[in-house]
Amino acid sequence: MLASERDALWGLTVTTIGYEEIHPGDDYPTHGHADGYYFNLERGRELSEYQLLYISEGRGTFHSHTIPNAMLREGDLFLLFPGEWHSYHPDPKTGWKSYWIGFKGRNMDDRVRAGFLSPTKPIYHVGFSDDIVHLYKDAYETAIREAAYSQQVLAGLVNHIIGVMYSLERNIELNRNQGHVDMVNRARLRIRENLESSLTIQQVAEDLGVSYSNFRKLFKEYTGISPATYQQDLRLQRAKELLSTTDMSVKEIAYRLNFESPDYFSAKFKAKTGRRPSELRNM
Repeated sequence: MLASERDALWGLTVTTIGYEEIHPGDDYPTHGHADGYYFNLERGRELSEYQLLYISEGRGTFHSHTIPNAMLREGDLFLLFPGEWHSYHPDPKTGWKSYWIGFKGRNMDDRVRAGFLSPTKPIYHVGFSDDIVHLYKDAYETAIREAAYSQQVLAGLVNHIIGVMYSLERNIELNRNQGHVDMVNRARLRIRENLESSLTIQQVAEDLGVSYSNFRKLFKEYTGISPATYQQDLRLQRAKELLSTTDMSVKEIAYRLNFESPDYFSAKFKAKTGRRPSELRNM
């Protein structure tokens, strides 16, 4: 795939896309491997880009500088990182069917720096997903058509695949303990229904029969934010509704939603929305 210097400014460009079917007993890597990507299994290789591969059938083995040995199975996505030595191959007894897409750009670099993705966790088990297969196929067809600005479409498809991968795997992990999921859902409902009360997060944890520290940890693991932030963001969202649909003063709204003071409310509101409550009211 070709990408211009301007395409690179988009933040992510795609370099290669493909699909391969390796039958039991077939040589691997195949000599039909994409140009510039063939490698020796023992020596491995390093890439100058990211690659994301999805095993839709079969199983295999993966090695990297960070991960000495890991099994790959049907339904696994595994991510290769630029500059990270690696090697992988299908099990000779089963072969595999796999899709791959290669890409690079600051969007991915930022996610790695933020800790969303890491060479210490290159494998994501999501099971068989029609959505992921369709996204790979859409990307391949987009690349074949080579329409104007196809790199921007491909960047969106890569981001979609990564988002689905990340979400599916996290939900599979979290849903293994249905009790924790139910507890977090009950807590979210309780918080939503009591935005205009003095309900504290400590009270929510106590009512659910769990320590505050464990509750906070589980809530953040499931939702991505702390329960206190969740409560505050909902109150700020409610404040926007009240500012837009009622004649209540900023002071009245602040106390109705249990902020410490009107000034504290105004500061939090501006930090969240970029405007003071009075500015939104005037608009």
